[in-house]
Amino acid sequence: QVQLVESGGGLVQPDGSLRLSCRASGFTLDDLAIAWFRQAPGKEREGVSCVETDGRTYHADSVKGRFTISRDNTKNTVFLQMNSLKPEDTAVYYCTAPSTPVAACADLFGHRYLEVWGQGTLVEVSS
Repeated sequence: QVQLVESGGGLVQPDGSLRLSCRASGFTLDDLAIAWFRQAPGKEREGVSCVETDGRTYHADSVKGRFTISRDNTKNTVFLQMNSLKPEDTAVYYCTAPSTPVAACADLFGHRYLEVWGQGTLVEVSS
């Protein structure tokens, strides 16, 4: 089996925090860039964060300073630490991995290669 499984979502109050996890099974993430996307109701999917194989990270302006992506290759897992959450962060969050190790974060955000997607985890920010 080749799959990504997201976890850690849930209901949280504004200004709260959540830590999402993306664990791979059936393949290894250490040679792949990994990205987090989100899709809110009625909105298009947007890339929010990405981590390169060397640990370099990128974040969308809308989440910069609040979200932090990281990876633990020993656990075959990528994390998304989300702080200072806002109602507009409400969305289903997905992690994605490329089908080839030549893909970088720019390629993931541009969907230039076939990708593996997780099932998503819902984050709802509401009081």
